[in-house]
Amino acid sequence: MPGNGLILAIESSCDETAAAVVQRGSRTLSSVVASQIATHARYGGVVPELASREHLRAIVPVVRAALVQANITLADLDAVAVTSGPGLAGALLVGIIYAKALAYAQNIPLIAVNHLEGHIHAVLLNERGATGEANGSNLDDEPALALVVSGGHTHLYLARPTHGTWHYTLVGRTVDDAAGEAYDKVAKLLGLGYPGGPWIDALALHGNPHAIPFAFSQIKTKLHLGGKPPRTKAAKTAPIAALDPHFLFSFSGIKTAVLRYVELHNLRPEAEARREALFTGPDAPASPTIEAALATCDPQTLDLIASFQCAVVGDLLKKTFAAQQSVGPARILVTGGVAANRELRARFTAEAERRHLPIAFPTLALSTDNAAMIAAAAWPRFQAGHFAPADLSADPSLALGY
Repeated sequence: MPGNGLILAIESSCDETAAAVVQRGSRTLSSVVASQIATHARYGGVVPELASREHLRAIVPVVRAALVQANITLADLDAVAVTSGPGLAGALLVGIIYAKALAYAQNIPLIAVNHLEGHIHAVLLNERGATGEANGSNLDDEPALALVVSGGHTHLYLARPTHGTWHYTLVGRTVDDAAGEAYDKVAKLLGLGYPGGPWIDALALHGNPHAIPFAFSQIKTKLHLGGKPPRTKAAKTAPIAALDPHFLFSFSGIKTAVLRYVELHNLRPEAEARREALFTGPDAPASPTIEAALATCDPQTLDLIASFQCAVVGDLLKKTFAAQQSVGPARILVTGGVAANRELRARFTAEAERRHLPIAFPTLALSTDNAAMIAAAAWPRFQAGHFAPADLSADPSLALGY
C-alpha cells in the first residue's frame, strides 16, 4: 500500500452525494458535495426513491471531482471509506456498492463508518486541521459529551478515546421526531422553504422569542409497557428503555403545538399564500430570499417562529448540560446540521462559558452531511485494522455505541 495516509470517503446516507479525500484524519485535500435540495424542496422533505436516483446520477462525477480536487489518483489511496448506516436504504446502497467496487479494483481496504460517528468526527477534524495534528491533541485524549442534532437524529453520546480508537455510550436521544425534522415540518406548515432550519433561524431574528410560552414536559415511563422500549421512530437504532428520562427528547409535541396555534389564530391562509408567492406560484422567484420571506410575514408569525426556535434550543441546551453534569466529561461537542443554527451556537457557547466548560462545533460546511467527516472517522479504524467484510451492506437502523 502507498502508506501516505490518504483515505477516499463516500457519504450517501440521505440527500447529499459527497466524496472527500482526507490525509491521516486531519488534512482535508478535497470535499465535494452534490446537494439534492432542489429535487426535494417541492415536497417539503426527502423522497427516498428520488434520493436514490439522484445518488446514482451523481456518485461517479462527485468521486472524480474529489480526486481531481485533491490532485491524486486512485493508486495513491490507502483505503476507501463509506457510510454504512443509519440512513435511507437505497441511498446507502449506492455509496456502498460503488465504494466496494473501488476498493476491490485497487486492492485496498474498505472501511465502514457509522454516519453518527462521522458527525462527531466532523468536530475533531476541524480541531485537528487547526492544530495540524492527526493524533495527540486534547481532542484525541479526553472524553467528551457529544450532541448530534440534525434532521434525522437527536442523540447524546459519551465519546471516549481508548488506545487510539473511539468508543461511544448512548446517554440520551429523541423518542420521536428529531429536532431538525421539527424545524422542517414547522417551516412547511408556515409556507417556508426546505430545509426549514435556515429559514426559521434567519426569520427568528425579527420576532419576540418570549411571545408564546412553548414548554417541554418531562418524558415519563409508560406503565403499560412494563419496562419495554416504546414503538417509536428509531427504536431499533437506539433503545431507550434503560436511559435516564431526563436526557430524552421529544419534538412531536411542539410541532403539534405550532399547528394548533396556526389553526387557532387562522394563520393557514397566510402560510399558503406565502408558499405560493415564494415557491409554487407562477410569479414565484427562481431563488427566494430571506428578505422576500420576511416581507410576507406579519409580526404574529415572526413571534411564532422566534418562540418555536427559542423553545427547541432551550430544551437541547437544558438536557445537554444536565447530561454533561451527570456523566462527567469535561467538554462538550455539538455537531450535525442543526449545529449550524445561529441561536444554538450562541446560547450553547454562552452557557459553556458560564460553566467554564470547553465546547466545540464543526465549521458550517462540516455541520451538514459531507464525506470529509466520514474519512476522519475512518482514520482510527484504518490504524486499528478494523476493515469492512466483503458482504458489507446497508444498515438503515445501524446503532452507534451501546
